[in-house]
Amino acid sequence: MDAPDTALHGQNTPITGWLYIAFELGDKSWKLSLGDGVHGPSRHTLAASDLNAVLQAIAKAKARFALPPQAPVRSCYEAGRDGFWLHRWLAEQGIHNLVVDSASIEVNRRARHAKSDRLDCDKLLSMLMRYHAGERRVWAVARVPTEEQEDERRLHRELGRLKQERTAHSNRVRSLLVLHNLRVAHIGDRSWKQWWNAHGSQLPAGLGAEVEREVMRLALVKAQIKTIEAQQCKAVKAGTQPAIALLARLSGIGVGSSWLLVKELFGWRRFHNRREVAGCLGLAPTPYSSGESEVEQGISKAGNKRARSLMIELAWGWLRHQPTSQLTQWFNARFAPGSKRTRRVGIVALARRLAIALWRYLEDGEIPTGANLKPVAT
Repeated sequence: MDAPDTALHGQNTPITGWLYIAFELGDKSWKLSLGDGVHGPSRHTLAASDLNAVLQAIAKAKARFALPPQAPVRSCYEAGRDGFWLHRWLAEQGIHNLVVDSASIEVNRRARHAKSDRLDCDKLLSMLMRYHAGERRVWAVARVPTEEQEDERRLHRELGRLKQERTAHSNRVRSLLVLHNLRVAHIGDRSWKQWWNAHGSQLPAGLGAEVEREVMRLALVKAQIKTIEAQQCKAVKAGTQPAIALLARLSGIGVGSSWLLVKELFGWRRFHNRREVAGCLGLAPTPYSSGESEVEQGISKAGNKRARSLMIELAWGWLRHQPTSQLTQWFNARFAPGSKRTRRVGIVALARRLAIALWRYLEDGEIPTGANLKPVAT
């Protein structure tokens, strides 16, 4: 998310002369609330993705509010399933659009309050006007990637889903086998056929057929995983991904992890300081202080979930593969002697420090103190 600007207090910030639009995007229909900051909102319900109807609604609203046809337009919608294609289309029409983080939108604190798509759309319209009037902290605005940057995320995200499917298929086969007291160490590898020929006949015909189909699906998923991993390695060796190759030179960080970090975080975001790095990952602290009550609520978890989970995993691996690094020595001195819970808390702190160190490594070439590099392949 973009860092919010300071709100303008006590200044004359007129918002008239513009048309404001809030979109509530649904699967079958869209709701639009349009206003000019003076009159009541104009509401329209359109078929989903009917762009001609959007332009007609804008023209009708300008006529109703007595705005000239060339009056500038500002719009917003919540980040969600539709992604960023609508944002790009609005930009092509000359409309200044914002994609808003849904979790940052303020909610009525009453125990029970009215909620509908129409009310949500009117709320977005009101907040859009407040944002352009100077209240930049009213919500968090998503940073929109280019089409190329968005497309580059597809490979590692598909790989992540395939690995989850691989685990699901393996667990399913084991669960089916244990129904008849059969247990196997590896499924779908070279030894599987030999094991299955020896023990598969012990299963009823229906269950055996189900296991065979599950193993076939597992083999397909494994083949696709190998194809994607080979594609990643080929791109790195060809020199088309220099940032990934640089990150993968550190012991304990492989090509797949480097690919995810660069494509999700370091490759298209520009950070100004270490706090922005931690905040984007959701590894920033969230203190609660009110009166004499002071409580630390833990990390915010408001950033990129994929990158945050990976950084926790890499932090554990860093302790094993980089024992002489300054980060490992800091963790061992402060958290290693403590309890299991203390080490889990400490690994989050290590993940935050490691993320900052990797950012500096990519930006300035500053190798983490004491870290080992893999030998360059000849």
